[in-house]
Amino acid sequence: MSPKSPVSYPFPWAPAPDIPEDWKTMRDDGPLLEISLPSGDPALMVTRYKDVRRLFADERLSRNTARYPASRISANNDLFGDPEIDNDPPRYLIERSVVMRAFSARRLEALRPVVRQITADLLDEMEQAGSQAELMEAFAFPLPILVICHMLGVPTEDRAKFRRLIDGYLSVSRLTEEEVEQCRVQYWDYLSELIAGKKANPGDDLISELIRISDEDPEKLTDYQLQHWVKTLLIAGYVTTASQIGTGMAVLLHRPAIADELKADLDLVPSAVEELLRFQIMGASLGSLRYAIEDIDLLDGTIIPKGSTVLLSVESNMDDEIFHNPAELDIRRQDNHHMTFGAGIHFCAGAALARMELQEATDGLLRRFPGLRLSVPGEKLVRPVGGFLSGYAEIPVSW
Repeated sequence: MSPKSPVSYPFPWAPAPDIPEDWKTMRDDGPLLEISLPSGDPALMVTRYKDVRRLFADERLSRNTARYPASRISANNDLFGDPEIDNDPPRYLIERSVVMRAFSARRLEALRPVVRQITADLLDEMEQAGSQAELMEAFAFPLPILVICHMLGVPTEDRAKFRRLIDGYLSVSRLTEEEVEQCRVQYWDYLSELIAGKKANPGDDLISELIRISDEDPEKLTDYQLQHWVKTLLIAGYVTTASQIGTGMAVLLHRPAIADELKADLDLVPSAVEELLRFQIMGASLGSLRYAIEDIDLLDGTIIPKGSTVLLSVESNMDDEIFHNPAELDIRRQDNHHMTFGAGIHFCAGAALARMELQEATDGLLRRFPGLRLSVPGEKLVRPVGGFLSGYAEIPVSW
């Protein structure tokens, strides 16, 4: 490892919609980078793609960070640490198999017309309001909220409430410890009431399906685990997708020549979405926090010492041993096996849903508004401070 002092993480963002400079150079000093988390605690970041991909399946890296003396992401928020939830095999694989049954191809395919209709309705509202909009509030936030409400069977009138609670739950340094705890308790209580209502009156929705699966075999999914997974799915289904829709569009529109290329050939939307996911400039690798329960050899013989807190870097999407000209946005890039959704047994359960929403959102926006452009220079877009994700707070657009 480098003798340098730990680097503050997450890295500072570029002023324009572009990747941080550190993403391009972080592999120069080797496969491990010593970092300092927002809490001030130390960690090791695995920087190289091949190591990252392999370690996603390595059971010597535990995700049960609340059960070990792992470094904290935040001084004010435990975030994803829950000692009652086992995020490692074999227990994790049992619960994941239950969730993946509920995320069947049949259910997702039936959802596509719903996503398309919600997209069209939001675009109608944008068009009727004039020739400009603030993209996050008009489109990027409501689309995934409405979709996940529909999918999970959450009343749409609750969307503002759970958005507020989720934003508080995901605070890294923006809120005080007391404010974070209040959001956590209220969010958990809200989910308890929601699940109780579904048990009493089940419907054709994902929560009801998870309840049915749990009732078939309570050993697979206890009430607490059921509530944990619903909490996780609501967060993942809303905030990450919303941030990616908005930030991905900002990245694209900041590059008018590339945006025009895509507008001229919307058949490129699937590959463009994958490339914007690879760029992944709305977040960092904090969600990949793990704890080394044994010494682990990397491919070049470097050792991750037992007892280390480890991040598996999404920034490995910029590894030039894997991706040609990785710092360039190439909407025609093929075989784009990025790390944005993880890998192996920890590949994101909602990846197919996210891809569907991102494709429908991108195609819908550019098809409806071929003149879509940023209303301000990309350098003027502002990122919120102290949240788990760092997508733009506002993205003014016009057409």
